[in-house]
Amino acid sequence: MPKNILLLIADDLGKYVGAYGCPSVRTPALDKLAAQGTRFDWAFASTASCSGSRSTLYTGLHTHENGQYGLNIFRTHFQTFAHVESAPLLFNHAGYRTGIIGKIHVGPDSVYPWAHREESETRDVAWVADRAEAFFGAQREDERPFFLTVGYVDPHRDITTRGKFGNEGRYDARVKPLDVAPEDVEVPPWLTDLPETRQELAEYYKAIYRTDQGIGMVLDALERQGVADDTLVVFLSDNGPPFINAKTTLYDAGTCLPLLVRAPGAQPGVANPNMVSWADILPTFLDWAGLPLDYSTRSGSGGSSHQVPGGGYGEEDASLRSPPRRGRSFLGVLERSDVVPEAEWQHHVFGSHTFHELHNYWPTRVLRSRRYKYHRNIAWRLDFPFASDLYASYTFEGIRNAATPVIGSRTLNNYLFRPAEELFDLETDPDEVVNLATDPKCAEVLAKMRLTLEQWQQATHDPWLVRDGCSLEMVARYGKDGLVLPDRFDMDADKPGLGGVPLLQNIENPVLQRLPA
Repeated sequence: MPKNILLLIADDLGKYVGAYGCPSVRTPALDKLAAQGTRFDWAFASTASCSGSRSTLYTGLHTHENGQYGLNIFRTHFQTFAHVESAPLLFNHAGYRTGIIGKIHVGPDSVYPWAHREESETRDVAWVADRAEAFFGAQREDERPFFLTVGYVDPHRDITTRGKFGNEGRYDARVKPLDVAPEDVEVPPWLTDLPETRQELAEYYKAIYRTDQGIGMVLDALERQGVADDTLVVFLSDNGPPFINAKTTLYDAGTCLPLLVRAPGAQPGVANPNMVSWADILPTFLDWAGLPLDYSTRSGSGGSSHQVPGGGYGEEDASLRSPPRRGRSFLGVLERSDVVPEAEWQHHVFGSHTFHELHNYWPTRVLRSRRYKYHRNIAWRLDFPFASDLYASYTFEGIRNAATPVIGSRTLNNYLFRPAEELFDLETDPDEVVNLATDPKCAEVLAKMRLTLEQWQQATHDPWLVRDGCSLEMVARYGKDGLVLPDRFDMDADKPGLGGVPLLQNIENPVLQRLPA
C-alpha cells in the first residue's frame, strides 16, 4: 500500500473549530475530519509566528536551531540554515513525489526543494482544490507515493487593509459566503468584548468558513482520485488567531492549536489528551513512511550537533550536518483517549520565539507541562512589540481607547511589560495572568522548570542561553582563558563585578538553581 501524506495548514486559525468546542463557528468539513480520525486537544506550536512555525513542522527543529528566526520576507532576510534537512528534501531522497500548493513562507528554496511547487497567495480555495486534485490525479501515472502540502492564506488578516480578512475578494462560484453578525460570534476570555472585537471576529468567521470549504473540497478530491485509503491526512494551524494576546505570544492562545489526524485503518472519533509538539510532525511523517526517525540524505543516518569543539556555535562550515530532530512520532499514541504515562510519552513541550517581523525582537523560551507554564523572557527590559497588523487592528484600537484598557483579564501594562520569568498554574489560571514566579510557595516548581528549560537550551545549542546578558554559546571559546561570568541572567549596571563562576564550569553546569539576583 502506498504511504501517501497530505498536510493541510491553515494560517492563524487557532481553535476556532466546531470540533474544539466553538459552537458559533461553522466548520463542517473539519468537524467531519475530526469524527473520522483523531482530535488532539493538547497540540502545541513551538512559536506563534507563521514562518518560524512552518519551519519547525518541516525540519523537526526549533527556530533557534534551524535559523528561521522570524518571517521569511525580503526585508527581514530570516531563512533556514543551508545545512538543515527539511521534509521535502528528505522525502525527495526517499523516492516520494513531493509538492506544495498555496502559501509557502519559508526559505530558501534550496533548503525546501519541493518537486512540484505552485506558490500562491490566493484565497480562492476552489482553485487550490483543483490544483490539489490535479496533483492527486497524476498519481495514476506515477507509482511513487506522494507528500503534498496545501498552505492556505485564510483565515489570516488581509494585510493591505484594516480589519479585513479577504472577504471582499472575487472567488469561484463554488466558494459560498457566510452571513454572520457581530452579536453571534464567540469572544474568547483572552480578548476584550468590544464592538470593534466583535466586528473583526465576524470577518474572521467568514474567512474560517472559506478555509473549511477549501479543506472539504481537497478531501473530496482525494476520494474522487481513489487515494484516500492510502493517505495520512494531517490538518493543523501555524499559530493562534490574529489578535493581540494570541499571535506572536507564547501564551496558550497563540500556541495551543488544532491538530486533526486521519490515518487509514485507525480508530475514528478519538479525542486525544496527550501533549504533541509541531516538532513531532516530521518524525511522525517519517515513521508513517517506514523511514527511521533520524533519516538523512547524507551517508549513514541521523544528524549531529554542529557545535564547534572548543568554541562557540558560530563558525560557518559547509560540511555541517543537520542537528538531530527534537520531536518523536506520535503514531504509537494516535488512538489513545487516555493520558499515556510519562515513562511512555512526553508530559511537557518547549517553545522558542525570537522574532516575528523585523522590529518584533522579543526572545522568549517556554516550558509547558500539563499543569504549569514557565516563560523565560530574555529581553524582558524591552516592551513587548506589536506585529503591524495587530497594532493596526480595530480590536486594539478599541482596547486602547477604552476607559480601562484591558486585554481579556490582562491589563495593557501587564501585556507590554513583563518580568524575566513568568510561572503560571494553568489549572487555576488558564489565561496566564497571575505570575507565580515570585511566590515562595512555588519556588520548587520554578527551580525545576528553570532547570529543565535550560538543559533543553543547552542541548539545542540555543544562542539565547545567557549569563550576565551574554550568550554562553558565543563566549564559550574564551573559557580556556579563565573568563568569569556572574551567576545571573542579566548584567547589573550598579554592581557589574559582583561574584562570578568560571566560564567552563558555567558551560558544564549552566543552570541557575536559585532566583537571579
